[in-house]
Amino acid sequence: MNPPSHFSLLVVDDEPDLRTLYELTLLREGYDIETAGTVEDAKLHLKGRVYSAVITDMRLPDGTGLELLRWLEDNGRREKAIVITAYGSAENAVEALKAGAYDYLTKPVDLKQFRAVVASSLGRGPATVPTMVPSSLPSVLASVPPSTSPGLSQAAAVAAVVNAARTNKVAPAAAADIPESAALRRMAGDSPSMQQVRELIEKVARSMAPVLVSGESGTGKELVARAVHEVSPRHAQPFIAVNCSAIPEQLLEAEFFGYRKGAFTGAMEDREGFFQAANGGTLFLDEIGELPLSMQSKLLRAIQERSVRPVGAMNELSVNVRLLSATHKDLGAEVQAGQFRQDLYYRLNVIQICVPPLRERTADLRLISERVLERIARDANVSPAPTLTRDALVHLARYPFPGNVRELENLLHRAVALTGGETIDVFDLGLPETVFTDTAAQELDLITSNTRFDVASLEPLASAAAQPAPALFAAPETALPDDLARYLDDVERDILMRSLERYRYNRTAAGASLGLSLRQMRYRMARLNVTVGGDSFDA
Repeated sequence: MNPPSHFSLLVVDDEPDLRTLYELTLLREGYDIETAGTVEDAKLHLKGRVYSAVITDMRLPDGTGLELLRWLEDNGRREKAIVITAYGSAENAVEALKAGAYDYLTKPVDLKQFRAVVASSLGRGPATVPTMVPSSLPSVLASVPPSTSPGLSQAAAVAAVVNAARTNKVAPAAAADIPESAALRRMAGDSPSMQQVRELIEKVARSMAPVLVSGESGTGKELVARAVHEVSPRHAQPFIAVNCSAIPEQLLEAEFFGYRKGAFTGAMEDREGFFQAANGGTLFLDEIGELPLSMQSKLLRAIQERSVRPVGAMNELSVNVRLLSATHKDLGAEVQAGQFRQDLYYRLNVIQICVPPLRERTADLRLISERVLERIARDANVSPAPTLTRDALVHLARYPFPGNVRELENLLHRAVALTGGETIDVFDLGLPETVFTDTAAQELDLITSNTRFDVASLEPLASAAAQPAPALFAAPETALPDDLARYLDDVERDILMRSLERYRYNRTAAGASLGLSLRQMRYRMARLNVTVGGDSFDA
């Protein structure tokens, strides 16, 4: 099966009149249309041809639209799916989006919204001009010839117009290729958790399903939202990011929905809100959990009705917006506490992407640090970019990073500014020792290895700590230590003292014999409380 040279659509509905109406509406937009009345009939069409999109009713004589969606998913089909549900059936709509539908429409279908959703699914955007001039075809009712036979139904007459429209159809331009996402490139890391995040981004970007991005502060939730937008068919349309916690409560409605001139004191002109600014694109609501309950109900209505009423306006305005939201809170717990509307939570949380904290993906630490340092150097016009020493990486891996990637970026900015050299060492980081989580495997790596550090080795810390100690430090088999961390500290302290004695307490020479710089030697001596009686012995 070869892909179609233009947009071809399959309309599945068991009501002939509605099927004909949808067909005529789409033919006037320049699409190639085929129709089916049952799930099995639709499958027969799909087995013989590749379509650009499938538009299906939820209830069919031999099954449901969800069955058709699952068949498309199981067979690896790339057609976008649009589901038409019964009026007010929010549960069906959410279930359809979870099953992979691009978008849904509720009955009775608004034809203007119908055309906009189909165009959006094909990447044509909300402002795409119809490929057929509307005046070239008569309207549905005007085109129906007067019936001379009392038995001739209006639907049969409309069908005649459909056949006439087929001959006038013009193929629309091909959808624009989706570019590589800059946000995805910035998401450094190859850990399994980050690979799962990338896979979810690419999967959910194909649909209109609302996405809730959850994670601790500083994990990069907005970066995930931008990536969803940039790999979606809406990538050429606006991406509007809103920090809900930064807007005063009394201004929320005006900021979200806009206002009309004279609506309140200071409203000197009409102004669009966030929804209008994002029309055709994506609206990202960061810290959605901070919205007050009064605003949550208004937001819920805007999502359900796909329309907003500016402050001071009499009529609502239709909007076509993909909604993404993010929070560092547990919204489920907020619902239980009565701080967040349950119905809004279910609307927003159709698909959830959980961004892992930095402490749970230490294998990505080296790559993230390299990317950040390269960006800092590029912004400061510095070459080459500074690099972290092996000990500095170990030091960072032992820090829990409550501020996650944002805290790491700030820390590296500070280190680069204060160091001014090509390498960043432990003392340049300025991290408080008291907050570290001491790990035997890391200490063992510090003592025994002079090879290039690989942070990925820190991920299986528990299994590493369980391995037998190297022969150099092996205790008798009958006397295993009951405190491994303290035991390793004692071993390292003994090695430092013996080396200092051998080189007559010259810390530079003693450190060099162990592969350590003077700064690294001082750091270990200070941490283990090793003294040499004064500074007169230093080289």
